[in-house]
Amino acid sequence: MILPPVLKEISKEIERVGGRVVVVGGSVRDFFLGTKSKDFDIEVFGLNSLDDLQNILSNFGKVANVGKSFGVLKIKIQENEFDFSFPREETKVSKGHKGFRIKSDGFMDYKSAAKRRDFTINSMGYDLLEDKILDPYGGRDDLKAKLLRHIDDKTFIEDPLRVYRAVQFCARFELTMHPKTKKLCKEMVKSGVLQELPKERVYEEFKKLLLKSTKPSIGFELLKELGILKYFPQLNDLIGTKQDRVWHPEGDVWIHTMMVIDEMAKLKKGDEKEQLVLMFGALCHDFGKPGTTKYEDGRIRSKGHEQAGVKPTEEFLKLLTDDKQIVDEVVPLVANHLAPFQLYDAKSSNKAIRRLSLRVNIDKLLLVALADFLGRDCEEAKSGKSEAIEWIKEKAIDLKVQNNPPKPLVLGRDLIDLGLKPSPMFKKILDEMYSKQLDGEFGNKEEALKKLPDVLKTFDIRI
Repeated sequence: MILPPVLKEISKEIERVGGRVVVVGGSVRDFFLGTKSKDFDIEVFGLNSLDDLQNILSNFGKVANVGKSFGVLKIKIQENEFDFSFPREETKVSKGHKGFRIKSDGFMDYKSAAKRRDFTINSMGYDLLEDKILDPYGGRDDLKAKLLRHIDDKTFIEDPLRVYRAVQFCARFELTMHPKTKKLCKEMVKSGVLQELPKERVYEEFKKLLLKSTKPSIGFELLKELGILKYFPQLNDLIGTKQDRVWHPEGDVWIHTMMVIDEMAKLKKGDEKEQLVLMFGALCHDFGKPGTTKYEDGRIRSKGHEQAGVKPTEEFLKLLTDDKQIVDEVVPLVANHLAPFQLYDAKSSNKAIRRLSLRVNIDKLLLVALADFLGRDCEEAKSGKSEAIEWIKEKAIDLKVQNNPPKPLVLGRDLIDLGLKPSPMFKKILDEMYSKQLDGEFGNKEEALKKLPDVLKTFDIRI
């Protein structure tokens, strides 16, 4: 197993005092999946005291002991982060994710220590001293078989978050959930224990599902199969909501949404937050359809579903996060996701494109619209190209509004320079000037200032 050289140096220091270093968890799993890790969980066997371990680690960098009460020491060295701990037993003593009694034991055998882990693929370890893989529960064989299997019935059910972890692991690594694991997860969902989880922890699992999966639909289909959608009615309502077969031969809104998020997984770009906004935009874009879909004039229609989707989108996101920025950026994508096609069909003027940029980030909107367009099972979508989206994109670039609306050419200081004293009237004047700017009545500062006296006259102001 390829490891940072500094970890091998730390291991040698620990070995000198009778200890043994074992890399555990996700980094070992990722090694067999061919994925490079920067975060490493390390279990140290054979030492008596966490203080002894801290003394050794302090020779290599600053040790953060924020997790020391849980038996964990953290250290960051260059781009790598290491969590060092002793093997431990976790006993459920009360409800909630913090309701565990933890007992560290540096002399526990590896199989006993690994039993507390959730799935076999996460129970593997790499022993640096003996240079060998430790695999007491067959995790490597399960990885080869593309199988997600829990380790122990009793310990698994002690943490309800493991149900969400099962979902995102299956999606990220395209695994099949073992029948016994699936049965156990369904029983946990049915019992209501998932309600113990704080939304912050659930949100982290949703993020991994949305950001790290090539096909996030795998995870959402599992959420559906396991019965978890009862906690997310905005998603559950998509199931069975019919669509016009001409535009959506793939089936109901749920099927379409699953196709859209898989397309967005290919299209998303930017930093983690930007990608998350795009993925949520794709996931929520048709939340308005269940409440607006009707059979009219021989066709299935969902008139006004874009605006109708605003409230359920806000409600859904608030079930997961208090991050107002996420909500504020996702909602306009939902409310305007048909705008590119509507503006194209109307062959709208430049002023319509400029005004669209006031409502939403056009660059992000076009990605959501493209995912929506591609996430269908019709010849138009299979072509892989939308003339409407390309047309809007070119217009937005030419007008320089693809990421931000135009900056006002006339500001308050321009009015002051004309001898006007600041007053509530300033806002009305500036709003009128900005409206004319958006309509294309002037395109630069010089033209704007020439137009300004005429606008002032409409407010009975003469200069």
